[in-house]
Amino acid sequence: MKIVSNSQNLQVLFEDNHLIIVNKRPGDIVQGDRTKDTPLVEIVKEYLKIKYEKPGNAYLGIVHRIDRPTSGIVMFAKTSKALSRINSMFKNQEVEKLYWAITQNKPDDKAGKLIHWLRKNPKNNKSTHFLKETNNAKRAALSYRILKTLENYYLLEIKMESGRHHQVRCQLQAIGCTIKGDIKYGSKRTNPDGSIDLHARNLKFIHPVTKKEINITAPVREEKIWKSCI
Repeated sequence: MKIVSNSQNLQVLFEDNHLIIVNKRPGDIVQGDRTKDTPLVEIVKEYLKIKYEKPGNAYLGIVHRIDRPTSGIVMFAKTSKALSRINSMFKNQEVEKLYWAITQNKPDDKAGKLIHWLRKNPKNNKSTHFLKETNNAKRAALSYRILKTLENYYLLEIKMESGRHHQVRCQLQAIGCTIKGDIKYGSKRTNPDGSIDLHARNLKFIHPVTKKEINITAPVREEKIWKSCI
């Protein structure tokens, strides 16, 4: 899956001297990999270089990542001080992360909490869930609620309590609620553009330098099914 992207179509949700937060499109990869596709971190660097007329490369620290077929909020740090502090906040679960997911099946309960142990397999880039503590598996927890009933689908809001590899995708599969388009975790069909209907919707935290509360919401994609969620 490859989408040509550049700094001109970058959607910036927040920026100050310390942080920049953008709305990632599905298909963009946060950090470079063996595909050699231009990663989002380089696109944001290009944006900063042009905006501030920097002669050299702009500093940009990767704070966190979301999966390539996923859309939504991604934060970067513009200074090493901000990167160190915000990394500690993520590690200490001081950043509130909300996702929206569209599923074909309805959870048994309108709201609930899921706890599993997830084990990552680097060979196929996939996580496996277990119901109890298992060797080389990490505890994963999230809370969900049904936000809206769509035509043939359901919109779930998910609050993260940990940040594991493919956590939302794997845990929703565990309860029979695979995300629309996510064939890696059980969906019968792909989306035409290769995306999955998972969106990093909201990020709330105390700014690591200014100490002000930051509450960022990422607009959904320009697609019929996502527009029906609003």
